[in-house]
Amino acid sequence: MVEFWLRFISFSLLWIFYIASESRTLPFSILVFSVAIGVYFFLSLKKGLLVLYLFLSLLVCGHSLLLTGEAGYSVLIIFFLSFDAARLLNKREHIIYVIGNMFFIFFIMAGQKEISIETVVLYLLFLLLFITVNRLQKENEEKRELYEQLLDEYRKLKRLSRAAEQDARLEERNKIARDIHDSVGHRLTALMMKLEMLSIREPKLEFEDLKKMARESLEETRLAVKAIEREENEGIATIVQLIRKLEAESHLRVNFTLKQGVLSIPLSNEKNVVLYRVIQESLTNAMRHTQSRKVTVTLGVSAAGDLSFEISNPIFEPKPFTFGFGLTNMKKRVEQVKGMIHVYQTEKEFVVSGTIPREAR
Repeated sequence: MVEFWLRFISFSLLWIFYIASESRTLPFSILVFSVAIGVYFFLSLKKGLLVLYLFLSLLVCGHSLLLTGEAGYSVLIIFFLSFDAARLLNKREHIIYVIGNMFFIFFIMAGQKEISIETVVLYLLFLLLFITVNRLQKENEEKRELYEQLLDEYRKLKRLSRAAEQDARLEERNKIARDIHDSVGHRLTALMMKLEMLSIREPKLEFEDLKKMARESLEETRLAVKAIEREENEGIATIVQLIRKLEAESHLRVNFTLKQGVLSIPLSNEKNVVLYRVIQESLTNAMRHTQSRKVTVTLGVSAAGDLSFEISNPIFEPKPFTFGFGLTNMKKRVEQVKGMIHVYQTEKEFVVSGTIPREAR
């Protein structure tokens, strides 16, 4: 709307200067000016534009021939109208309008007392050049708008593609979770039932230990299934559940710290599972190999924006340690997702620390 008013003011000023400098009959010129202003207002409706523009050019031509006899401002106004029409008319209509304006300018020039053919041709060539430049400018604007529309569509398609990929991953995870639940889970349940029957027939301590191991394996399987089924941003929640379970069942006291920015780090489901397994193995080692029940778990953000972790527990009698199956498997898991892990021991504590790279967006 602002652009329309700027063009309207320019059109009005041209007419005012035209009338003030060249009009021989002021009342009739003001009447023609009023009609021209009214017609120009109708252009904002964007209906019958070619007819309205031709009528405006006809008014200018008639005013020049009948009321002024001068060509300067009238040709300038027709130039302005040709430029203005380029933004509203389509290419075919604009060509028709430009050809019409050439005839109007020819008639205006022909009405002058002293005018040469060279001057008329020069005016017409200048008009053609003016219109061509304006048309090229409009086409460039249309191309730019088309490019922006295509860019928006590309971004929408990219977002849809990511959503579809995420849905496919979620569906695959759910399928794997169901397969694990239906196969391993059911077999472990059947094993527990058989052990229960054997313990009733022959009460022995070994059966109780086997039942406990089977029960723990079943619980681990359920936790793994839940970890697979969860969305990517629920990895921390799974870790919290693990800590709650160990605190309740093993009387472990865990100081769990989340530093600022951790929850906003994007991690894939695979990396969430790796983080879960690292913390699980570290807590299990703390319960098995140390007398203390205190463990500190800290999750933070590294300088590179990746997720950092540190699990430490106090030790009273430092002893040399070796990488057993659990630590070796944990290290392989972290390295598979291109992370880093450090396991070391000081005089006072045993520490597992490292980083897991964030997911690229």
